[in-house]
Amino acid sequence: MSRLYSSHVATYLAKERAVAIEAVERASKVCQSVFKRLVAEETLTKNDKSPVTVADFGAQAVVNSILEKHFPQDPIVGEEDSKDLQGDQGRALREKVVELVNTATEAPMSTDEVLRAIDRGQYAGGPKGRHWTLDPIDGTKGFLRGEQFAVCLALIIDGKVRLGVLGCPNLPYEMDKPDGERGVLMVAVEGQGAFQRRLNADSGVSETSIRVADVADTRDAVFCESVESGHTSHGDNANIAKLLNITKPSVRMDSQCKYAAIARGDANIMLRLPSSSTYVEKIWDHGAGNIIISEAGGRVGDINGNPLDFSAGRTLSANGGGVIAASAKIFDAVIQAVQTTLAQKSE
Repeated sequence: MSRLYSSHVATYLAKERAVAIEAVERASKVCQSVFKRLVAEETLTKNDKSPVTVADFGAQAVVNSILEKHFPQDPIVGEEDSKDLQGDQGRALREKVVELVNTATEAPMSTDEVLRAIDRGQYAGGPKGRHWTLDPIDGTKGFLRGEQFAVCLALIIDGKVRLGVLGCPNLPYEMDKPDGERGVLMVAVEGQGAFQRRLNADSGVSETSIRVADVADTRDAVFCESVESGHTSHGDNANIAKLLNITKPSVRMDSQCKYAAIARGDANIMLRLPSSSTYVEKIWDHGAGNIIISEAGGRVGDINGNPLDFSAGRTLSANGGGVIAASAKIFDAVIQAVQTTLAQKSE
């Protein structure tokens, strides 16, 4: 049975929790605003060929400026930097970003302040002290399609994620009502459980606790897979599903919304298998989702089943590759099937 979140029992990281929720809510509004007036000219191409929009820069500037206001000593590991906004070549996009940011901030920000806020995300990370990690839009292809994307923010202290917030503007509040109310915010603090609330709801609204589904047999499990196959192989997933006797249709969505789906029981298994021998997962792609799954009673690890290690800098280079998330009772079986599949590929 769900329970309501009580602020009276949660003093650990209480301010950080409230500020992170505010930052993610404002950034989510920025993203929604951009989508409503999106045109092709507002899309860039990164070096890795994935699309990124003006919303990426605007959301990062908004989140980073809010964090700087409340926690000026905290560094940030962010995905974006301002190089594409610099000089004459970046002028048109820069002006759009500054205009956008100033629709979401309490006080106007100058161009230099916006660029500086974006570049606060260049911290190297590491095992000591505290820092935040941000993905301003996780699932940019989903965003551009008007489907699933997420604003993802996590606080890491001494190499471990202690707080995570996911803003999922297009995620149905109830998955069995796909045409119903949309907009979900999930939040978790170490030792306090995971909670869901309506995105951009009034501050007085209650939060409801979420738990992974109590699935004990993989035959009853449901995969949550990406719409795009760039981050993992759908063919490998099919082989793993066969080993686990999974026959139910997959839930398909982009971004860390997959973590959200598993955390509240809409699906049971997420596989992000290594897409190449050289790709290393980034901490901002998994920080918030990792703690939300863990606090909801699930497990997250690499392809060897080891917990994700956020102490190695901006990447998960200390892990063995890939990311697997699942309901706790079936996690070990999933890892075994993953290793069997990968071993067969290498033969």
